[in-house]
Amino acid sequence: MNNILRLTVTICCLFFFCMNVQAQTNPSLYGKILTSDGQPVTDVAVVILETRQQTVTANDGSYRFDHVRSGTYTIKASVLGLPAMKKMITVTTGVSSTVDFTLSESAVGLREVEVVTRTLGKELNKESKTVAKLPLRYLENPQVYTTLSDKLLTEQIITDLSDGLKNAPGIVKMQGSIGRSGDGAVYYNLRGFPTRVSMVDGIPGQTNGEIDMANIQSVEIIKGPSGTLFGSAVTSFGGLINVETKKPLDTLGGEISYTGGSYDLNRITADIYGPISKNKKLTGRVNAAYHTRNSFQDAGFRKSFFLAPVIAYQFNERTNITLGAEFYSYEGTNPSIIFLNRVRKFSATSPEQLNFDWARSYTSNDITLKAPSTNVHGRIDHKLGRGWVSSTNFSRNIRKTDGMYQYEFVRDSAKDDLLERNVQLQNATAATTSIQQNFTGEFRIGGLRNRLIVGLDYLNQSSNVNNSAIVKYDSISGSNPDGKKYAMLSLASATNKIALSKADPTKTYNSNNVYGVYASDVINITDNLLAMLSLRLDYFASNGTQDYVTGKITKDSRYYQTAFSPKFGLVYQVIPGKVSVFGNYMNGFSNVQPVTQPVPGVNGNFKPQHANQAEGGVKLDLLDNRLTFTASYYDIQVENITRSDKYKYNGTDYTITVQDGTQRSKGVELELMAAPVKGLNIMAGYSHNNSKLNTSGKDVDGTRPASAGPADIANAWISYTIPAGKLRGFGAGVGGNKVSEHVTANSTVTGKFTFPAYTLLNATAFYDARQFRVGLKLDNITNAEYYVGQGVISPQMPFNFSANVSLKF
Repeated sequence: MNNILRLTVTICCLFFFCMNVQAQTNPSLYGKILTSDGQPVTDVAVVILETRQQTVTANDGSYRFDHVRSGTYTIKASVLGLPAMKKMITVTTGVSSTVDFTLSESAVGLREVEVVTRTLGKELNKESKTVAKLPLRYLENPQVYTTLSDKLLTEQIITDLSDGLKNAPGIVKMQGSIGRSGDGAVYYNLRGFPTRVSMVDGIPGQTNGEIDMANIQSVEIIKGPSGTLFGSAVTSFGGLINVETKKPLDTLGGEISYTGGSYDLNRITADIYGPISKNKKLTGRVNAAYHTRNSFQDAGFRKSFFLAPVIAYQFNERTNITLGAEFYSYEGTNPSIIFLNRVRKFSATSPEQLNFDWARSYTSNDITLKAPSTNVHGRIDHKLGRGWVSSTNFSRNIRKTDGMYQYEFVRDSAKDDLLERNVQLQNATAATTSIQQNFTGEFRIGGLRNRLIVGLDYLNQSSNVNNSAIVKYDSISGSNPDGKKYAMLSLASATNKIALSKADPTKTYNSNNVYGVYASDVINITDNLLAMLSLRLDYFASNGTQDYVTGKITKDSRYYQTAFSPKFGLVYQVIPGKVSVFGNYMNGFSNVQPVTQPVPGVNGNFKPQHANQAEGGVKLDLLDNRLTFTASYYDIQVENITRSDKYKYNGTDYTITVQDGTQRSKGVELELMAAPVKGLNIMAGYSHNNSKLNTSGKDVDGTRPASAGPADIANAWISYTIPAGKLRGFGAGVGGNKVSEHVTANSTVTGKFTFPAYTLLNATAFYDARQFRVGLKLDNITNAEYYVGQGVISPQMPFNFSANVSLKF
């Protein structure tokens, strides 16, 4: 704790020192960009050509550059689909300057321009305020990330986030246990490690169900271990997924949409936004969705209702307040999951060899889990002066599980044919509370430009579990089940089976606190050479697990750990504003709970696991922001992995836990986004990952871990919207994914179980007019059979279609 106090004091002193150092006479340059009828235009790229400083306009159309030296400059404002605008301005010492722009288009005309360029939209907008927690441009950021826009997701009629993420290179769905207590969610693989959606607007926000698409403005896939800025609770060693939500606007508008399709898909969404007060200082937005769909198997469904209100209040010229929430109600059957045997050799080594009927779900429609969640969050931004901003963020997230969980397990049999059906009553609640304080600013020391963030955050995670024991319901043949026995499973019979069981339930309460302090400084050594220096100190305190069955705190569940996490990056713009090369060193960490060793004298206290990444690559931003390309090579090495080992004591062999395991994950990633001509949009990506376990036990040493996912993943999407003439707004798109085979289980005990490689082909056609939109989407056109899972088999959706109609106002 003394180390935390000293570092906190040091960083705070640095913060106030920097505020004083930058109290110079260099003035600010600011302005607004409005339509011809006075409406603000957001997300416009504004550049000072001589200094290459860049920014984008806020929701009120405003932009700002601080600490601009005296001189004459050219200000360029670019709106996609319209000619770039330029103005000259002379800046004098001690006097701030204003440069406003007025578009030739009205708000209505601009909307028509957006229709023409809808497939371009924000796909090429690679700017993010979340990735570095600083307003760094794409070419300035030494980290690799992908941004998927709401316009792309709309074009593809995405109703499930998993389908939307297929547009990002290097990410693939691993498995989903929606609603399950503890880890109910959809998991993905990123750079050889599992991850899930864990952040909303840059702060923790989770659900036991799914992330509804209705409130998504964009999705950011941030690559590599990112513990330095985000801690360990919401990140994985491969990266993290952040959802940016839709924000209030000060113009009245909205959209109502209906989507229907295969397997009784019915989805209704509404998006309404506009000013609440006459002076437009108070604005609001509400997104809502109702969604139902049946499984492609003989039983299974999901239904949900989603509501997301948000308000923004401009308290004064220096202070903005935003308050929002997401209320999500979900009920559905557990997706079909078959666990593979873990203690003997596989007889069948692929889904085809099992000869199962994958149209069977092995469950019943009355065996469901309810998984409601509530996420409330707020933000206060206050301009302190001289370019410094204070941002205070908070979030409170509550997730519940209530119902019957059911899954299958491959039992011992000569042909891997016997399936054991298991059931469990679950009643659990998990909560996350996050408070985060950031100070960001820009200043110069010795003529060097610095962009600094200093932050402190607090995170509390708690869980209250009241689950029955997992109980065997019955065993049936997977390839030729007895029809009558197969259909006997129901909520009533499963509940009765659990009631007759003598196994003890699980009744526990757990809580832990995480205290973090971090700082990141981006220094322009020259106009073209940039360095990022970042450090985090994290203190984890587990209050232990209270076991209400025994009435005691679970042994070794109360523990404390401290972790340091550095991050360094270098960027050199070979061609300013067009080509940059970059390199980074990034760290992630994960806390490890102590264990009780079976013999005295053997240490059971462990260090946090650490992942260290070295990465280098090149970024391109060409054709006046109409082509971006990223190529990178990364090498991630994980240390302090715990594993089981044999230990001889008094002549007897015992199994102990040691912490000397390592894993290495390295690979290449390529991403292209281009709009070479008006109306044409191209996206493509490829990733290759080589992951291997080392010093992790003789059963798995030298093997690719099942959690690493497929080694090769490729994605592509190309679409065209007619930009002019009588057919203006008509468009079509085609694309898909190619995924290599995935060894979902691999050890000397079991052997290998392999999912075959697969290719998905999708297509869409649409008409996007100013006041309405209609579209048709075909998914998995070739009806490819494919599976996901880590040590489990989960068959995925065959050919399906969806049609959409939207009314805009």
